[in-house]
Amino acid sequence: MQPSIKIINGQLITPHRIIPNGSLLIAGGKIVQVSEEKITSRADIVIDAGGKYVSPGFIDIHIHGGGGADFMDGNVEAFLTIAQTHAKYGTTAMAPTTLTAEKEDLLHTLDIYKQAAPKNEQGAQFIGMHIEGPYFDMEQRGAQDPRYIRHPDEKEYKEIITCSEGCIARWSAAPELPGALAFGRYLLANNILPAIAHTNAVYDDVVKAVENGYTLATHFYSGMSGVMRKNAFRYAGVIESVYLIDEIDAEIIADGIHLPAPLLKLICKVKGTDRTALITDAMRAAGMPPGESILGAKDHGLKVIVEDGVAKLPDRSAFAGSVATADRLVRTMITLGEVPLAEAVKMMTRVPARIMQLGHRKGALAAGMDADVVVFDEGIIVEKVIVGGRVIL
Repeated sequence: MQPSIKIINGQLITPHRIIPNGSLLIAGGKIVQVSEEKITSRADIVIDAGGKYVSPGFIDIHIHGGGGADFMDGNVEAFLTIAQTHAKYGTTAMAPTTLTAEKEDLLHTLDIYKQAAPKNEQGAQFIGMHIEGPYFDMEQRGAQDPRYIRHPDEKEYKEIITCSEGCIARWSAAPELPGALAFGRYLLANNILPAIAHTNAVYDDVVKAVENGYTLATHFYSGMSGVMRKNAFRYAGVIESVYLIDEIDAEIIADGIHLPAPLLKLICKVKGTDRTALITDAMRAAGMPPGESILGAKDHGLKVIVEDGVAKLPDRSAFAGSVATADRLVRTMITLGEVPLAEAVKMMTRVPARIMQLGHRKGALAAGMDADVVVFDEGIIVEKVIVGGRVIL
């Protein structure tokens, strides 16, 4: 039996308000009471928040690594290291994400996920794999390895999904590629969220994509088309399409570097905080000192340099990955995006929970929800982390 936990003297960030001097009671891995008054029930563990904020746990739906490990390293230890590293920064749930790779590498990574999930007792919970690639547009590949980029292959993706045994939660692809619309429909039929990524699509392509299940824009602005000219005529790209089509959610790397302050403000003004989720898109260097690192698998990944709070290609010609943690995202949205605290927290909790169809049990401080809780101060410095009713920090 898990010990019961009571949090007192906290500023509780609920879906509707911030409760000053609130109390929270946890039992059996669930939140059982949220109160603006002192809870009199006894608990095995009492945590005095000391006036600090008490928030739902942060949910990262796009993450590659951290703590010196990458999900493509191909071993259970890497999965557990990443989960434990990001938990220290308030992440209580995550979607482990692949890079473009050969089918065999993807199958192996999925197998490792299935082995790691039941052993993950001290880190952020795994909520399903995110397959990023390999069905991308070559011109918008970014740091994805061009050797593995290809068009949707029906035989291949059906085999991968069958072998996954239901552990794939989302899959990112370029919807304008031949076969991509049928691919989107097949994903939906298997309860997998299709997402638009690394794409040169125009508005008409995006409309068709939405009609076939693509309702999430992967790392909005990164690896996607904007306004372009074809035969002298202008066309709206994916960026403009995401703004125009209400049914599409956007996820953003809110580290303040991939997207500067004016773009963060524009996204919140036009798309809105209810349709925008924060993601780290973090690589293995997250939570590590600056210097040289590797994007992707340790034995054959891309060498990068981490400096100025971001990973760069060795020639410093472009960004090569994020080293953000969830607390940094919330902090950046408040300081650079000029978003109120409760709105920034919502973008890191309720919005990603809804996108991943987990809103019935994650993303909010309310009775009956999973006991995923974070305590942090005004600077969003994380002090306590509870995952599924277990205190892990």
